[in-house]
Amino acid sequence: MATNPSQISKDLTTPSPYASIDAELEHLLTQLQRYPPQPNPPPTPEQPEPPRAASPQPPTHLELDKAALHGPAGRIVNSLAPHTEAHPAALLLQFLAAFGNLIGPGPHCMVESTRHALNLFVILVGDSSKARKGTSWNLIANLFAGVDPSWLSTRVNSARLTANGLVRALRDQQPPTDRRLLALSEEFATVVHSLKRGNGHLSPLLRCAWDNGNLPTLDMHHQLRATGTHLSLIAHITQRELTQTFQRHQVHNGFANRCLWTWVERSNCLPGGAGAPAYELSAIAETLRSAVAWATARPEILFRRDQEAQELWADCYESLSYRDPGLRGAATSRGEAQVLRLSALYAALDCSEIVCLPHLEAAYAVWTYCYRSAVRLFGLATGDPITDRIREAVQASPNGLSRNQISRLFYGHVNSERIDAALEQLAAFGALAAYTEQTSGRSSTLWLATQH
Repeated sequence: MATNPSQISKDLTTPSPYASIDAELEHLLTQLQRYPPQPNPPPTPEQPEPPRAASPQPPTHLELDKAALHGPAGRIVNSLAPHTEAHPAALLLQFLAAFGNLIGPGPHCMVESTRHALNLFVILVGDSSKARKGTSWNLIANLFAGVDPSWLSTRVNSARLTANGLVRALRDQQPPTDRRLLALSEEFATVVHSLKRGNGHLSPLLRCAWDNGNLPTLDMHHQLRATGTHLSLIAHITQRELTQTFQRHQVHNGFANRCLWTWVERSNCLPGGAGAPAYELSAIAETLRSAVAWATARPEILFRRDQEAQELWADCYESLSYRDPGLRGAATSRGEAQVLRLSALYAALDCSEIVCLPHLEAAYAVWTYCYRSAVRLFGLATGDPITDRIREAVQASPNGLSRNQISRLFYGHVNSERIDAALEQLAAFGALAAYTEQTSGRSSTLWLATQH
C-alpha cells in the first residue's frame, strides 16, 4: 500500500498524551497488573462430526436395457413404444407371459429332475391411471387377437381370481380339455386381500401352478383334481396398495419369489393418442404365428444352452443365487429359475431349441429390470412390524433417535432384547448405523438412517 507523506507529517507533529517514554511504559505496566493476560485454554480433542441422517431419496427412473429387446419381442416393443404412453417394460413382460401361455406346457427346461414350463407370473406396479397398465395389456391383447383369437377369447380370464374358481376352470375332465389359462387380474389388491387370510387356499394353489401345474384337491366332497395345468398370471396393482396389503407372511411363503415384479410408469405424453402402423403389426403377427406353430408342433421341446450361453450362465449363476435381506430378498430369491424360463422364451420366439448367448443376455436384462423394480418397491422393509416401525421412525428423524427414544416408540410393550435384535438386523441390513457421542459424562448412542 502507498504511504501518504502528509499523514506521516501529522503523526510526527501530534503530541503524545504521555510526557515521556518512561511515563508511557509505566502506564502500560499498570494496565498489565490490573488486567493480567489470561492463558489460552488447552485445545479440546476434536469430536467427529455426527453423520447426518439420510433423507429419503426420490425414486430413480428405471431403464430397460436394450439387450432385453432381442428378436420378435424387441420388434414388438420397438414398434409399439413410440405410439403409446405405456412403459416398454409393461409391453415386454406381458407379451412374454402371454406367449408363454399360448405355446402351452410342452416347451420346457430341466434342472436336474425338476421340469420348468415357460409360464410366468408378472405383476405390474405403478400409479393408478397414470402408469398406463391397462393400456399396455390392451395393446398386447390386440396383437394376439391377430395370432390366435380363440386362445384370447377362451383361455384369457379376467374374472376375480379365487381358489375354487381356479380349480374348477382347470379341473380334469373327459375328454381332456385345454390346460392353458392366463389369469388377468387388473385389480390384484383384491387377490392380495384373500392371500392375507392364513387359511386361504389360493396362495398354495398359485405356487403349485407355477411349479408343476398339479393343483391340490380343495373340495373333499367332490374330489376335484387339476393336473398338468399351464397357468400364467398377469396382475396390476398400485404401489400404495402393495405397501398396505402385502405383509411378511405373504412374501416369505414363496409366492412373491415366483413373480416378476415390474415397476411401470407413463413413458410418453401423447395427447392425441397414436397407433403403430398396421403393416408393422401384421408382419409381427405373422412372425408370432410361425413361432407358435413351431412350439406347438412337437409334444415336448427341451431347451438347452450352447457353449457361449453356458459360459455366461456360469458367470452369472452366483449373482442370481444371491439372497438379499428383507422383503426384497424374499421377492427375488428365484433369479435362476426366472432367467431360465425367460431365456427359453426368447429361444422359442426364434424357433430354436438351443438357448444362445443373445437369448440369455436378453433374459438377464429382463431379470435385472425386475430385480431393480423389487428393490424400489420393497426397499429396506423387512416385513417385521417392530423392525420396520423402528426403521421408519429413525428415517423420519433428521438427527436420529437414541436408544431410549426408540424404546418409547412401543410404550413399554416390547422388551429390550426384542428391540436390540431389531436394531442389529437393521444395522446388518445397512438401513441404520449407530453413532456413539463422547461427552464429559456417559457416552450416548444415536441411531441414524443410512443411504441405500
